[in-house]
Amino acid sequence: MKVAPLHKAFKQYPDITHLIVHTGQHYDANMSKVFFEDLGLPEPDVYLGIGSGSHAVQTAKVMVEFEQVLLRERPDLVIVVGDVNSTVACSLVAVKMGIRVAHVEAGLRSFDRTMPEEINRLVTDSISDYLFVSESSGVENLKREGVPASKIFFVGNVMIDSLVQFREKAQQSTIKTALGVVAKEYALITMHRPSNVDSIENLEKLAGFLESLTDSLKIVFPIHPRTKKMMETGGMLARLEQNSRIVLCEPLGYLDFLNLMESARVVITDSGGIQEETTYLGVPCLTMRENTERPVTVTEGTNKILGFNYDALADEVAKINSGNGATQNTLELWDGHASERIVHRLVEFLN
Repeated sequence: MKVAPLHKAFKQYPDITHLIVHTGQHYDANMSKVFFEDLGLPEPDVYLGIGSGSHAVQTAKVMVEFEQVLLRERPDLVIVVGDVNSTVACSLVAVKMGIRVAHVEAGLRSFDRTMPEEINRLVTDSISDYLFVSESSGVENLKREGVPASKIFFVGNVMIDSLVQFREKAQQSTIKTALGVVAKEYALITMHRPSNVDSIENLEKLAGFLESLTDSLKIVFPIHPRTKKMMETGGMLARLEQNSRIVLCEPLGYLDFLNLMESARVVITDSGGIQEETTYLGVPCLTMRENTERPVTVTEGTNKILGFNYDALADEVAKINSGNGATQNTLELWDGHASERIVHRLVEFLN
């Protein structure tokens, strides 16, 4: 979702050669290949095929393989996006080879160093040459950390670029019919962070909450492979599958998920990107985390941070069911043109 609009923007500059490297960190077909197809991305120029593994294993494998790509291609610039292991791994390799790095979605901070993503963000931002920021808090965070203002560029949100471009196409999806749900009569659930799904006790609480929620709403729950595995281990998966008001499905492609998200009465998640997308769409979002690296979604958007308090979660759903939902706000530079601003800057640097 972050690379596709950049790829499109680079097409306006035929004198610039740009290549797409897919590290393979996200290797499940439903979580990778289908996104390339939905977003109109070409086949990656390079596929590293890293696969699963611990943080150390994934990071090390990406570094070893990506070094060979840089030795072969000798690029002038490496662009990394987000905060995954591939982000920090590719940044480290490039910087040590004397190649400039641009970080898209820089400056976001949860201030929770128990989150692997927070470490990835901190390291990547500290070594990048160009830092492209999606919200004003990112600018303040980077300045506070001593990053020179000349490296920081507030450009808007590339995730929203994809949403704006593909929203109309997503509305044509038949996914609601396929899953047997009606617009605004269901809750959409996503859970994948270790703090929520790596504990059988926490998953049991989640399962119990979902069962109680079916009294007022149907539930659509695309299950992340990590979550599914833990639910099977804890014996909860079969229980939920037997509940006719809970629709469990495999991870969905971008267009189908966007369709479901826009039509949901409420989205309950632990995802960072979904907090942003629901804010743009004006859909109530309840986030099961103790913090967020995207505070603008709370201060100006539709997002509420509830930690792991299921009583508070039930109260918020009740408010939404009674009509006290979120209101949509227009966020600064979330206008569908962030990628164009980024690429324009980068072409200036390259020239």
